[in-house]
Amino acid sequence: MNGKVKQVLSGILDRFKSGDIPKAVAYSMFPIPDIPSRNWSLLNRTLMFIAGTQDGRGYRQWQQVNRYVKKGSKAFYILVPFIKKVEDEDKGEDKQALIGFGCGGIFRVEDTEGEPLEYEQIQLPDLPLIERAQQWGISVKAIPGNYRYCGYYSSERKEIALATSEEKTFFHELSHAAHEKVKAGLKRGQDPFQEIVAELSAQALCKLVGKQSNDTSGNSYKYIEKYASSLTISPYTACLKVMSETEKVLNLILTGDTGRES
Repeated sequence: MNGKVKQVLSGILDRFKSGDIPKAVAYSMFPIPDIPSRNWSLLNRTLMFIAGTQDGRGYRQWQQVNRYVKKGSKAFYILVPFIKKVEDEDKGEDKQALIGFGCGGIFRVEDTEGEPLEYEQIQLPDLPLIERAQQWGISVKAIPGNYRYCGYYSSERKEIALATSEEKTFFHELSHAAHEKVKAGLKRGQDPFQEIVAELSAQALCKLVGKQSNDTSGNSYKYIEKYASSLTISPYTACLKVMSETEKVLNLILTGDTGRES
């Protein structure tokens, strides 16, 4: 096996051992429609997310959009299939055959400079409570999205990534960060109760400190209803079950009081 290919695959196995792969796979399902990684395999998109970016391209691909790799930047690698034309003896014509894999060097958008990309037009507003995220050492950044997801909180990277300027999305991810502190850790993946705590907290923060006038309570109800359904309980019952934890999350965000469980 090619040494570089073996290195890439070993890195993936290490991520499985650390428990990072499920989250990476989940986020890798949502590339925006108009970037090259849309056509990559799920494995390669997962490698891109692990590398810390939502947009990775080859050196020449960046040149095609008038962006250039910064001096000293290091590539990460994805698996590239080697396809060769071979003769199909049965049909008497050529066919495409996979003969192996190699590695292609990819650079993150964060390691390039030049002309703005279309999705860079997303401008985050002056978000209320962003100073709390900064106090906790969490960065907040804009990312591309495709209307199927609006953002995420990554505890490993200490970052909140937003594909929308909507305050409630920021509050939702900030609530995940606060919940993590209250509980001294969260369950991996989209745990229904954790999602309900985050959404309920976000909607409360919209009412308490939000500046945007659009009412998102209807969307929040549908979001909570979806997760409550997975628990086979009503949205009302689900909210009652998490009310105590929601209070602790809100207190931490608004006052800095952890209220951490012993």
